[in-house]
Amino acid sequence: MIKSKRIQQIQEYVAQHQTVSLDELMNVFDVSKNTIRRDVQWLVERGEVKKVYGGIAINDDAPPLISFQDRQTHNKQQKEVIGKLAADFVQDGDVIFIDSGTTTLEMFNFIKHKEITIVTSNLNLIISALPFENLNIISIGGMLERKTNSFTCFKEINILNIYNINKAFMASTGVSITNGVTNSSPLETELKQTAVRKGSQVFLLIDHNKFDKNGLMTYCDLSEIDYLVTDCSLEQKYRTYAEENNIQVVTP
Repeated sequence: MIKSKRIQQIQEYVAQHQTVSLDELMNVFDVSKNTIRRDVQWLVERGEVKKVYGGIAINDDAPPLISFQDRQTHNKQQKEVIGKLAADFVQDGDVIFIDSGTTTLEMFNFIKHKEITIVTSNLNLIISALPFENLNIISIGGMLERKTNSFTCFKEINILNIYNINKAFMASTGVSITNGVTNSSPLETELKQTAVRKGSQVFLLIDHNKFDKNGLMTYCDLSEIDYLVTDCSLEQKYRTYAEENNIQVVTP
């Protein structure tokens, strides 16, 4: 098994079981204890898990996965500002990916009259798009994750690999220079990774409260983002990082 794939599966396994021993991981993934120790150390350094007596556990300091309904009312004004800024980059004829998340959903009112194709796992966006025949909607499909109102675990045939996506609009639980772009749902990680890889241009939509925060799992490095769309000016360290990595910062 490829190392990156195994580490991702270890993250998912720990998230499901809360606490696991190194011996258990060694048996489940059929690798040596030295290999497991290296993988675990990498996860610990990234802040994804923490060491406990006899094994590892999920990192309690990571933000929990809050229900979609609760997140939708939190910082709504800032999310609307970010949604409008991001929507200005959408042009007629685009094929775009819109991630699950309450901030990306705020794009809808500003793009609903455009002639575009939207690939998405976002259930609320799919429902909102029903009256608009100008919107060609392609659903990812899979299992419904009720806490995020999105479809997950599309494992067998990843539809994202079929389409050429002009622009991918991504959401995140938290972002930092050290741990990159993170989320709190292990079920969504592979989908987000694929969207970032397939998008010709990748936009991260995130409000100021999520900087220097880490979710359970990292789905891409911050350097993989092309546009960072947020509601206020960044701290100097993020401005410097953006300049060094050719990331365009978009603020009101």
